[in-house]
Amino acid sequence: MNTSALGGARSLLFVPGHRPERFGKALATDAGGVILDLEDAVAPQDKAAAREHMRSFVQQAGPTQRARLLVRINPVDSPEHTGDLQALRSLRDHPPGGVVLPKASDANNLAAVAAAAGSGVALLPLIESAEGWEQADALARAPGVLRLVFGHLDFQLDMGMAADEAQTELMPVRLALVAASRRAGLAPPVDGVTPDVGNPVACDTDTRRALRLGFGGKLCIHPSQVALVHAAFAPSAAEREWAQRVLAANQMAQGAVFQFEGRMVDAPVLARARQVLLS
Repeated sequence: MNTSALGGARSLLFVPGHRPERFGKALATDAGGVILDLEDAVAPQDKAAAREHMRSFVQQAGPTQRARLLVRINPVDSPEHTGDLQALRSLRDHPPGGVVLPKASDANNLAAVAAAAGSGVALLPLIESAEGWEQADALARAPGVLRLVFGHLDFQLDMGMAADEAQTELMPVRLALVAASRRAGLAPPVDGVTPDVGNPVACDTDTRRALRLGFGGKLCIHPSQVALVHAAFAPSAAEREWAQRVLAANQMAQGAVFQFEGRMVDAPVLARARQVLLS
């Protein structure tokens, strides 16, 4: 599985599948991955056309572009799901980098998607229900899965929730997805969208919360959100400078535990400093 492009992607940008004129523009952004959406962004009467637009674009894309492309298919209980799987089978010689399965709650369904897409195509289950939350460990351990994704808006609908602006009510779910990803040895999960595309403060706040909780990426629904997400995930200049000073002090200590600016520095602190410089 080619995980280099999508495993470390900090932003995954949606583009509606029935708007092919936007596909290339989305790839021209700095987004780590571009999701050609056949599900929520597409009205029922446009589903078939969106599927064909997706197939044509993926087939014509070069290998480097395809590695950044994902397809969000329709969920298993949708009448469009079978057609989406057929479209994936037709792309076996020129597949996208990944497939996003919405409403994921059963590892057997992931296996069917994997069989259609072929080996080497990453699977990203989208957790959007109470059952998906319950099955997070099984989904994370399913063959071919690269990362879990949290669809917090649909999750709230499924649960009958109405989270506040801080989304404190969703904290246990987010932590569960991070923990399930860690137990399965996956790349850190991807957090949900910020629907208010005209509010950069909300996007920044949402992304920094995701980072604090251990998420490694975020879904975007507008190109303007990509730079905001990347900036929030990137260590600040002050954090990098701190990391450099800690590691320099560690060299002076020759591997012994030492104090730095009033704080004991041991292996976890050193690991954090190295992580900052690698980010």
